[in-house]
Amino acid sequence: MRLPRELQMQRLWYSLRQPLFKSRFYRLWLPSRVAGAPGPAISSDIWPGNAERGSEIIQGTFAMGGQTVRDPGPVWDPVGATDPWREAVQSFDWLRDLRAVSGESARRAARELVGRWIADNSRWSPLAWRPDILGRRLTAWILHYEFLGAAGDALFRGRLLLSIAQQASHLARVLPAGLSGSDLLYAIAGLTHAGLVMPRGGPWLRRGVILLSHELARQVLGDGGHCERSPSVHFDILRLLVGLRVGFGTANHSVPEPISESIARMAPLLRFFEHGDGGLALFNDSNEEEDWLIDMVLARADGKGLSPKEAPVSGFQRLGAGRTLLLVDAGAPPLPGFDRHAHAGTLSFEMSVGRDRMIVNCGAHEGRGEWWTAQRATAAHSTLVVNDTNACVFAADTGLVRGPVNVICRRDESDGNVWLEMSHDGYAAPYGMIHHRRLYLTAGGDDLRGEDRIDGGTPQPFVLRFHLHPDVNVSVAQNAQAAILKLPGGGWWRMRAKGGTISLADSIYMGKRGEARRSQQIVVTADLSAKDSTIRWAITREDVGK
Repeated sequence: MRLPRELQMQRLWYSLRQPLFKSRFYRLWLPSRVAGAPGPAISSDIWPGNAERGSEIIQGTFAMGGQTVRDPGPVWDPVGATDPWREAVQSFDWLRDLRAVSGESARRAARELVGRWIADNSRWSPLAWRPDILGRRLTAWILHYEFLGAAGDALFRGRLLLSIAQQASHLARVLPAGLSGSDLLYAIAGLTHAGLVMPRGGPWLRRGVILLSHELARQVLGDGGHCERSPSVHFDILRLLVGLRVGFGTANHSVPEPISESIARMAPLLRFFEHGDGGLALFNDSNEEEDWLIDMVLARADGKGLSPKEAPVSGFQRLGAGRTLLLVDAGAPPLPGFDRHAHAGTLSFEMSVGRDRMIVNCGAHEGRGEWWTAQRATAAHSTLVVNDTNACVFAADTGLVRGPVNVICRRDESDGNVWLEMSHDGYAAPYGMIHHRRLYLTAGGDDLRGEDRIDGGTPQPFVLRFHLHPDVNVSVAQNAQAAILKLPGGGWWRMRAKGGTISLADSIYMGKRGEARRSQQIVVTADLSAKDSTIRWAITREDVGK
């Protein structure tokens, strides 16, 4: 019920029409033939695939959506498969992995799987024809049309084109279908690609451009960030738009201005989210992603500008001094309808020195099971946790039920020194408390000081958590008043705390997609006997390891 009324009504209308889609008569409203061949200039997928994953698919192993299924039967709905796996296999994004293998065996496997999907899913079903999945599948099939059809017979090409036309016709009829955020953009992109290349696709193209213009105006914020506040989603949408721009150019259509403007505004923000190792910060369901692919996206987006120091509309701050970099989540959670990727990490930060990540958040699991839920928790982020309670309350597998409403951030700079003064009210509902956090980074980058304070309410136990990258070595010193950190590049840092006791605890790092690594975290437990609920701490560079 937190959703905007317009989105509620769209979802209700889409749900009410589903009995019609299921009926045998619905196919009468879909194309029964395709008049002619696709346009002579079909754009190819410009993004590289993973040949290793492609070889596994040829051998019958499908590793996607956080799950590996071998020899799935039936292919699209095997016993024990999770929803994220089913969604991923039906999207056909993995066609680029088969293309990366090259050779006739890869083409044959791709044609066989596409042909099987067409045979098994000619009638509407809720998942296979879900608009966002359908849009991704249309994009994948169209961008890999030459790969699929180059050696295929005329019968296969005819079946492929007819299925594309039927899916595009359905998509044009149902959009926006109650979708929001990135899911809606994927659906619109599929319709737009179909309109660019299919015979008599002009109406689809016009509808796609109208919808795309409307959504980009709503979803790309004033500072260039995407409304879902996820660096990984931001990366995916920028990549989608760059691919669409290529598609318009290949089809000899002028590129719609909203696409060009969005690319120009989003590219600097992608660079904003990069750590020194070239990977992304781990906020809101994000992974590091591949640094070389990020560079490729920025190059093809013509993203040559420097990253900004702050993204106040998106709610992020970037503090850089010397070789030290901090990225801070200093904004409120996304609005209802755009919060599917939200984590309870308000006021959390990550810290890297050169190419070495030091303080991190725990990342994101690719599926939507227990690990995914655990990674959304406040305790999985480098911030303050009150009474082992999340600062946000989530629905089972979707967005927020409750989260911080008032998130304040003030930034000051002087002679290269940077201060952040922040607060959020995520603990106001359960405890009547406000979390205040101050961060100060010196101009040389060798001294970070922080203060975390709880105001209001009845005193509750709280801790500060500083999750460490798995490659960081740590030990406790000075009677639990300090911790010594050694970075993989050889640098030594010391953390001190006043108003709390330092200890170490196990953690887990899911920064790389499909990978989980053991790590450690520094836990500072507040001294509840103190006069005020404040912990002051500092992380400083050491000249000599001790």
